[in-house]
Amino acid sequence: MKQGFLRFIRDERGATAIEYGLIAGLIALAVAGGAKVLGDNLDDAFDRLATKVQTIIAPTQAGN
Repeated sequence: MKQGFLRFIRDERGATAIEYGLIAGLIALAVAGGAKVLGDNLDDAFDRLATKVQTIIAPTQAGN
C-alpha cells in the first residue's frame, strides 16, 4: 500500500495536461475579456455615428 501511494505521488504524467488546461482557460478568459471591450467600443462608436447622422438629417427634414 505504501509503495502504491509513493508511486502515485511521484507520478507527473497528468501535470502537463493540467498545465495545458490552465493555459487554455487563461487564454479563453483573455479572449472573452477582449471581445467584451471591443464590443463596448464598437457600441460607443456606432452610437456616436448615429447621433452625427441624426444631426445632419434632422435639419434637412425640418425644412420640408
